[in-house]
Amino acid sequence: MTTDADFSATATAAPDDREALFAALDDLTAEDGHFEPVGAAHWALFEDRGTTLIVTFEELGSLLAAENRLPWGHEVAKARGWSHLCLISDGPTWFRDPAVYRHFDRLVDDAFFEDFDHVLFYGHGSGAHAACAFSVAAPGANVLAINPPASLSGSEVSWDARLKSARRMDFTSRYGYAPAMLEGAGKVVVIHDLTEREEAMHSALFRAPWVTRLSAPLMGTKIEYALRKMGVLDGLIEAAMAGKLTPAAFAAAWRKRRAFGPYLEALFEKTEAAKRKSLSIAVCRSVTSRLKSPRFQRRLAKLTGEKA
Repeated sequence: MTTDADFSATATAAPDDREALFAALDDLTAEDGHFEPVGAAHWALFEDRGTTLIVTFEELGSLLAAENRLPWGHEVAKARGWSHLCLISDGPTWFRDPAVYRHFDRLVDDAFFEDFDHVLFYGHGSGAHAACAFSVAAPGANVLAINPPASLSGSEVSWDARLKSARRMDFTSRYGYAPAMLEGAGKVVVIHDLTEREEAMHSALFRAPWVTRLSAPLMGTKIEYALRKMGVLDGLIEAAMAGKLTPAAFAAAWRKRRAFGPYLEALFEKTEAAKRKSLSIAVCRSVTSRLKSPRFQRRLAKLTGEKA
C-alpha cells in the first residue's frame, strides 16, 4: 500500500547541515535571484537566467541527500539557461500553508510571471499536486505533473485511504483542488500508473480538454524515479516546456522501460501473482532475448525445465 513515505524525500538533518545548505543557497542566488524563508516551514529559491522559467517543488530532505546539495531543478534549469523558482518544504507539508499561498499572491501582485515568455510548473507526488494547484498564479503556464493527487480531502476522494497523515491537512481552502486550479493553464500533462486503482481514479479527475493524461504502468508512485533512472525525464521536461509532450512523444521515451530492471521485475511479479505461467515464460524469453540477465535466465530455466 502506498504510504506518506512514497511521496516524501524526508531526511533528518542536523542544524549545522541546514545552516550550511542555506548558506550555499544564499551564495548561489546572491547575484541573480534570491533565497528567502516562506513562513516557518518553507523557503523560496529563485535563479534568474532568462525568459524561460521552470517552477519546481522539492523537499529539504531531497536537497540534503543530493550529492551536490542543490535542488534537482537547479541542474535542469542551469543546463538550458532557464530561470528557476523552487519552493522547498521542511518535510511532507504538501505545501498546504497560508504562508505559501501568500507568497504566490505576492508573485501575482508583482506581475512576476509576466516577465517570462515560457513557464512550466513541474513536480511529482506532493510536488505534482502543488505544481497543478499553484499554476493558477501564472495563466497560460504549462504543467507536467507526475502522480498528482487531485486532492486528499476526505469529502472529495473518500475512496483513497492512502497517505493518512496528509489527509488531515486542509485541501478545501485556497489552491486546494488541483484540477480546478488548472482552468487557466496552457498545456497540462499528468502521468499516473493507471494499473493502480487510486492512481487511475485521481487521473480521471483531471478531465479538461487541455489536459493530456498518460500512464506509466507498474511503476506505482515511483514514476519519476523510473524516468530519471532511464535518462528520459529531462527530455520530457523540455517537451512539456515547449508544449510538445504528446502521447506519441511519451510513448517513445517510455520504451526505455524494456531495459529497465525495476519495470521488468514488476512485470514478472504481476504475471507470477496472476499464476499465468505462459506469460511468465514469455516475459523471461523477451528479456533474455534482448538483455544479458542471469536472473531472468534462471527464472526461465525454472519455469521451462530447460538448462540455464
